[in-house]
Amino acid sequence: MVSWILSRVVVKWMMYWIIFALFTTAETFTDIFLPWLPFYYELKMAFVLWLLCPYTRGAGLLYRRFVHPTLARNEKEIDSCIVQAKERSCEAVLRFGRRGLNMAAMAAVQAAAKVRPPPIP
Repeated sequence: MVSWILSRVVVKWMMYWIIFALFTTAETFTDIFLPWLPFYYELKMAFVLWLLCPYTRGAGLLYRRFVHPTLARNEKEIDSCIVQAKERSCEAVLRFGRRGLNMAAMAAVQAAAKVRPPPIP
């Protein structure tokens, strides 16, 4: 029972944050071209309140109508990109790890070469 309630809350917040991220991305461009419109900032604030309000369920409506169908339509491409990113990230970690170990080994050899033994009396 508790896990069901918790999962419902998490899903609703995930829908909100996905829509809010898209809004923030669009806002970056609209803030350049549209701030001269009357009530521009008030409309932006009303839109965010509409997204948040549990009575209007704005974020859920936008997510179900636009985002989810787009994700479902492109699911195979998204999955293949995730697999490629995983493979590339593993290769990059191994490559940088080897490079780091080589640099550490060279630094140790150089430091050992610089140390001179004390003179023998």
